[in-house]
Amino acid sequence: MKEQFYKYIENLQDTITSKLEEVDGLAKFEEDLWRRKEGGGGRTRVIENGNVFEKGGVNISAVHGELPEVLRKQFKVKEGNFFACGLSLVLHPINPFVPTVHANWRYFEMYDDTGNIVTQWFGGGQDLTPYYLFDEDATHFHSVCKSACDKHNPEFYPKFKKVCDEYFWNTHREEARGIGGLFFDYLKETDEYTIKERFNFVTEIGSSFLESYIPIVNKRKNSSFLKEHKDWQEIRRGRYVEFNLVHDRGTLFGLKTNGRIESILMSLPPIVQWKYNHQPKENSEEDRLLKILASPKDWV
Repeated sequence: MKEQFYKYIENLQDTITSKLEEVDGLAKFEEDLWRRKEGGGGRTRVIENGNVFEKGGVNISAVHGELPEVLRKQFKVKEGNFFACGLSLVLHPINPFVPTVHANWRYFEMYDDTGNIVTQWFGGGQDLTPYYLFDEDATHFHSVCKSACDKHNPEFYPKFKKVCDEYFWNTHREEARGIGGLFFDYLKETDEYTIKERFNFVTEIGSSFLESYIPIVNKRKNSSFLKEHKDWQEIRRGRYVEFNLVHDRGTLFGLKTNGRIESILMSLPPIVQWKYNHQPKENSEEDRLLKILASPKDWV
């Protein structure tokens, strides 16, 4: 299963980066191959200063070795070995009318001292962070997520949408990071689902990503904007940074497992503002966004 899923994310990385280069029309992804001294490594691809994307990364990794102490405590074991692989992407567009997007699909195995698999699971999801809210874009993104889920179980979309809304929540701000999407973790083999069926579901979601995001980019990338729109984007990017550094499990996992810092912090936007007690004008588009982010909304 680990070989099958790693092959899938290798191919998916190629597919996504090729399409993003086509959409950008100027910048190309720079590839950086790296090794982890404890075992494994990855293939980081970063795009910067393009026509469309100010900064973005589409990374894959596969790491293995002895369970770090933080995971031994989490799993309540004294020792053990693990394997983890996944694809993680974040895209920060130049135009403030194009939303930031994040996605991640991953697989984990843990072994006993004889090398047998003790536990294995899939996780992942994708979510959209707009700076200016166009309802039809939100509906499109969620509709694609729902369609991919519905091919496997009609209960998946409402369940994983709710988990996403709860997870991408800046508790210290009492607001959502964005308008959500899907988030799922610990998808294991059960009486109802084999591990192969879990694989089929997660790869269905991963393969639907471009359909969920690229039409929005193409619709908004040439919109004219003013400095005040860019300022608002950069202020909101600050909230994105706050979430990633304070709450995000993936970021914290990487930092606590001696992960590669450049790849972990790739998700951070290049230019950000923090203005003291900034409040948008009442009934403005910026104010409307904040009101939506205060309470998760059903988009489909």
